Amino acid sequence: MSPRLLLADAESAADALTFVQRAARFTVEGVRLQAADGVLVMTAAPLAPRGFGDPTPTVLALRTLSADPELVCDLVVEPSALSPATDDPRALTLPETALAPAWAGIAPPRSGWEPRTGVEASALAAKAQGGIARVADTVPTDAGEDVVRTVRAAVWGAPDDDLGGLPLGVAFAALSLGFISGSETAQVFSHGPWTRLSLARGHVLVRGPVATGLTPVRRTGASTG
Repeated sequence: MSPRLLLADAESAADALTFVQRAARFTVEGVRLQAADGVLVMTAAPLAPRGFGDPTPTVLALRTLSADPELVCDLVVEPSALSPATDDPRALTLPETALAPAWAGIAPPRSGWEPRTGVEASALAAKAQGGIARVADTVPTDAGEDVVRTVRAAVWGAPDDDLGGLPLGVAFAALSLGFISGSETAQVFSHGPWTRLSLARGHVLVRGPVATGLTPVRRTGASTG
């Protein structure tokens, strides 16, 4: 039998499948699946830098679901490779092999978050739609992948005053992964370089962009006076 995820019920399994289907359209290199103590945490990266010097911020979309209490896992899979099991509506079939994207090695803090001013979901939706239009208008016809990534990094990595200085990519992640629904105020928390937006349907976490400049040279060893 193929390896599988066993969720708490059929509704949770359908919810998980919806998340990975959305992720397949917008995310970078797979979906991380972490399960323990009856909870499945699904994480995708709508935006993530590729290599040194890429100014794209790391933006993660996270959704939690109820799972079988005995389910324990931590792996990254191709979203399109996750499918419903034919013999159990609570189960999803996993691929035989897992992925190892660089973003999955980044661990956001689990505690110590400090509250900040919230953001209206309607503002997130409007900002995301504006950014999508800007990317579409800026990318030349038949542009190569490098050009597309440069444009996306410039648009989604830009800080937005209406979002409290957060990169516009947090709005893109919230909209593209289906976290925005109706009137709601997203709670905002910060911890060091990380910021988290929490909505009823999921969370968006952002770190970066990574600084590319060099730090000043500092002498080591004992001073010679």
